[in-house]
Amino acid sequence: MKPKPYESSKSHQLTLVIIIVLFHVVGITGFCIPSLQAIFLKIVPWHLLLMLVIVMLSHRPLNGKLLLFTLLLFISGFFIEWIGVHTSWLFGTYSYGNTLGIKLNNIPLTISINWFLLIYSTGVFMQLIRVKNIFTRVITGALILVLLDVLIEPVAMKFDYWHWAGNVIPIENYACWFLVSALMLYLFERFDFKKQSIVAPVFLLMQFLFFIVLRLI
Repeated sequence: MKPKPYESSKSHQLTLVIIIVLFHVVGITGFCIPSLQAIFLKIVPWHLLLMLVIVMLSHRPLNGKLLLFTLLLFISGFFIEWIGVHTSWLFGTYSYGNTLGIKLNNIPLTISINWFLLIYSTGVFMQLIRVKNIFTRVITGALILVLLDVLIEPVAMKFDYWHWAGNVIPIENYACWFLVSALMLYLFERFDFKKQSIVAPVFLLMQFLFFIVLRLI
C-alpha cells in the first residue's frame, strides 16, 4: 500500500531527528574522551554544516521566503560578529579561535550558520508550544538563547571557539545576546513561511544537552 503523504513526512522527520540526536551524542562522547578531543574539535565546522543541511531538509516546502530569511540571517549574523570583534561595541572584547573553522576577516564563516540554527530552532519551538502573542514569543525565545549562551561561554573558551579579554565574560555580552536574538526572532516571526519542523526544536534541545554535559566535565 502506498504511504499517505503525512506518514511519509512523519517518517522523514523522525529520520532527521535520529541523525541530530546521534551526532550530538557521538560529539559529547568524543569531547569527553581527552584522547579524542583534538579530532572532534576539527569536526565542529562540519557538524554545524551538517545540522544546517538537516534543518533545511526538514522544512517543507523549501520555498523562496525561507531561503531569503536564511540569507538575511547569514549576512546579519556575520556583520554583527564583525562589529563585535573589530570594534568591541557589541558583546565586549573577544576574538575567535580555530575551532569554528575558516575565517573571513577574523570571523568564522560557520558563526552565521550557528546564528541561523539557533534563531530558527528557537522560533519554531516558540510556535510549537502555542504561545499566542508575538512579543511574548520573541522575548521568551531571546531569554532561552541567553540561557543557552550562559552554558556555552565557559565551554567556548575551554575548547578554543572564542576567547574574552582577560578571560572575563562581560555582562554586556548577555545583554547584546538578548537584543540581537530578539531582533532576529522578530524577523523570523514577520517572514511568511510555514514554521512546522519538529527537527529544529530537537536541535535546540540537543544543544542544551551538549553544553550542559561539556560544562560539567
